[in-house]
Amino acid sequence: MGKAVAFLVALLAGVIVVGWVVSSLLGPALFYLIVGALVVGGGLYVYGRVKKSIAPGTRTQRRIEAAQKTYRMRNR
Repeated sequence: MGKAVAFLVALLAGVIVVGWVVSSLLGPALFYLIVGALVVGGGLYVYGRVKKSIAPGTRTQRRIEAAQKTYRMRNR
């Protein structure tokens, strides 16, 4: 547990330092443009993973369909 926390703190510190260096070298406007692109890219990545996880034939999708069927049968 201690190593995981130390790794997380080191990773966070590294991101902050790199962000500060890039911000001071490139200027705030370009820095925020890059950060925005990374956020949008990360959002698309997460969206794709979630969409893939509930695709037809997956366990999650079968559970959703079973719950819908049960709900429909119960509330006729």
